[in-house]
Amino acid sequence: MEFAVPGLIGAAIGLALGYVDYRVVSGVVEGKLRKLDRSAGPAERERFEGKIRIMRALFLLMTVGVFPVIGYLMGVTVAGR
Repeated sequence: MEFAVPGLIGAAIGLALGYVDYRVVSGVVEGKLRKLDRSAGPAERERFEGKIRIMRALFLLMTVGVFPVIGYLMGVTVAGR
């Protein structure tokens, strides 16, 4: 399988945008979730922290995993290949 140079450039741009999006949006969402934290004890607090870790992992997978693919496809499309 041969990769097109414009597609690889688009994938690199998509990866950078995905990482920036992940850092900004996950920080905002995590801050809002922490304001809603009503944990009564350490067990509830640990469960809440676990859910935040899962949210961050899923969001990382969605942004850093999907944005390069979209960038590659856009790069190939714009280049006309």
